[in-house]
Amino acid sequence: MSRYSRSYLAASVAAALLASYAHAEDTSKNNGQTMPPTDQCSVDTAQSSDSNQEPINIEADSLEAINGQRATYKGDVVVTQGNKTITADQVTLHQQESIVVGEGNVVMNDGEIKVVSDKVTNNLSKDDLTLENTQYEFLCTPGRGEAVFISKTGKKMYEIEDGSITSCPEGDNSWRFLASDMDIDPNEEVATLYNARVEVQKVPIFYLPYMQMPIGDKRKTGVLRPSASLGSKNGFEFSLPVYWNLAENYDLLTTFNYMQNRGLQLKGNFRYLTAGSNGQLRAEVLGTDKKYEDKGARWAAQFNNNTSFNQNWGLRVDYSQVSDIEYFTDMDSSLGNRSDGQLLQEGELTFRNERWDTAVRVRDFQILVDNSKPYQLAPQFEADYHLPNIYGDLNFDFISHISHFVTDDTTKPEATRVHFEPGITLPLATTWGTWTTEARYLSTYYDQDIRDLVYDNNGNVRPLEESVFRNIPQFRTHAGVVLERGTTMVKDYTQTLEPQIQYLYVPEVNQDGIYEYDTTLLQTDYYGLFRSRKYSGVDKIAAANQISYGASSRFYDSSNKERLAVSFGQIYYLDAGTKNPNSYPDASSNYSAWAVETDFNYNDRIFYRGGIQYDVDGSQISLGNSTLEYRVGSDYIQANYRYVTKEYIENTVNLGDITNITKNGISQVGLLGGYRINTNWIMSGQYYYDTTENVSMEWLAQIQYESDCWYLGFDLSKQLRSWENGIGQDPIFEENIRVNFGITGLGGSTAPPPSPNGNALKYSRPFTLSN
Repeated sequence: MSRYSRSYLAASVAAALLASYAHAEDTSKNNGQTMPPTDQCSVDTAQSSDSNQEPINIEADSLEAINGQRATYKGDVVVTQGNKTITADQVTLHQQESIVVGEGNVVMNDGEIKVVSDKVTNNLSKDDLTLENTQYEFLCTPGRGEAVFISKTGKKMYEIEDGSITSCPEGDNSWRFLASDMDIDPNEEVATLYNARVEVQKVPIFYLPYMQMPIGDKRKTGVLRPSASLGSKNGFEFSLPVYWNLAENYDLLTTFNYMQNRGLQLKGNFRYLTAGSNGQLRAEVLGTDKKYEDKGARWAAQFNNNTSFNQNWGLRVDYSQVSDIEYFTDMDSSLGNRSDGQLLQEGELTFRNERWDTAVRVRDFQILVDNSKPYQLAPQFEADYHLPNIYGDLNFDFISHISHFVTDDTTKPEATRVHFEPGITLPLATTWGTWTTEARYLSTYYDQDIRDLVYDNNGNVRPLEESVFRNIPQFRTHAGVVLERGTTMVKDYTQTLEPQIQYLYVPEVNQDGIYEYDTTLLQTDYYGLFRSRKYSGVDKIAAANQISYGASSRFYDSSNKERLAVSFGQIYYLDAGTKNPNSYPDASSNYSAWAVETDFNYNDRIFYRGGIQYDVDGSQISLGNSTLEYRVGSDYIQANYRYVTKEYIENTVNLGDITNITKNGISQVGLLGGYRINTNWIMSGQYYYDTTENVSMEWLAQIQYESDCWYLGFDLSKQLRSWENGIGQDPIFEENIRVNFGITGLGGSTAPPPSPNGNALKYSRPFTLSN
């Protein structure tokens, strides 16, 4: 090609730009100095705040210049200024207007956006830019599209006429937003659309006259990814979430969820964060449920708050409520599921310092079953005092609380309870063992308002008293050691043996005159063998004169990763009369059931967790659970089994007659799995079978296709809802076929949300090893 003198070319461009900073150079494409445009995000934060102050390089095959008017470059023209690069068949510099016009196969890249256009006009002095018949792609955030006309005003803002935007890759227009006008700000990562509509496979889905949507990871007000589904339960369902960035420290997510068979549901999630507080308010409202019109408006709400102030004070609120007890059974909700039996409604104000731990607390429950009226704690004042090392290693503490219990159930008494519990503890510890001894004195006073006769489960009148003083001493000593050795059967493994023993003494005290206000039987697993109480709360203090003994053995590999843990233990009752007569009505020995638990992790692929309780009196397993899982990455298959005898339920849970719940106890088999077939296809499923009633409780099958910018899923589920003629007779099922569709890539989203299925039995990891 023709070569022009460096001084002439430089003078020509300098005159065209009317600035001493400009520099132009005509070079050959083959001299190794060509700067091809990049297709990656390359924001240069070190460059001048005004990119117009950057020098300009121009490369071309030929140049035609009229001094003082214009310079025209032709043939593979490359113009660079800072991060900005323009390539075209022809570029003309207009001297007086400081304008660059590129025509023919124009490609512009400024490190944040890349465009392919028929024509580009750039005012270098103002950084104003216009493009015609353009395809564009954001390089730092997801998004690309087409436009008849694009103009750039200022450093970041792009205005688009008759354009589209999508997060799908090049050549894939599975979904896209189209609008008559768009304002796109890559710096703020937000797009504003006017007269917008969304198309799926070129089929219009919905229209909005105005909308904003995020195009990156920044928190911005706008529409997030919509989704749609079609199922036999709710009919056609369309969900449109809108995010509101109200302030730096609080925001709101509202979701418009249209269900063909139910109506329009509004969901909201308000979050806040201050220097001393954090929390969220979530709610769901369905004005009229067309499927169950007799239930009226249906809603659910949940509020959580944690506040700390003045270092010592705190305020905590945990409140949940639904409009009716069948809400979670009938609706798919993120606030709960149909296995929930109650909702907590609690608030407390606390004060804590080095010695004191105090609280004022109110508590209520919404019980999600018929004809159940729980006790309300209205209120409770708690004050605990701790004084460590009062004499050597001896610690002193004083627990106290005053509680007022009320209920709407007139068949139950109301009460004011005052409880004081001083105690001393002597903890001794070394690197290989611990020995803790404690003595406590429980003093409790009850003022009970007995409004009606109270009956026990056998129909006998309980001899409750209006005023009761109860004083019970308690003594406990617990010791454990940790022994360690290298294994001989498995090379480079370490085994521990951790035996422990406890003696517990609580004298027998008549408590027939006291009602149970906040007392339930605690779980009787291996770790429960070494508790000091059988019941939560203080209304029922079980007598004890017993020795608990047991041991754990753990195996660690060469990386000190725990691979196997086995624990087993039992209680020996020195006084057979202290053995719980409700749990062991036909006891013939002084021994409790054996409790055995096992956790196993083989090669980080095969996992097992299991536990049993073997009743030595009945020579049978009274309770058991077992879970086996094989996992490779996100692919897994899990089998589990749960077993509880009817006698165990009757003797440990105060439910009275349980024949309306179960006839033969619990015996359920479950099978779950998930497998990624390839990059796009995922399948999963779960199945639960009740062997006592010989019926499938619930099953779910899912298959989902995920592309780079959208997903499509199919769900098929069947769930046991109730029995038409009593348990075991004529089961009633709910079946649901569901097709769901949605887009990804908006607001930083890269994967579809989990599909709501309403199943009560969720997946859980089968091991709890410490690694």
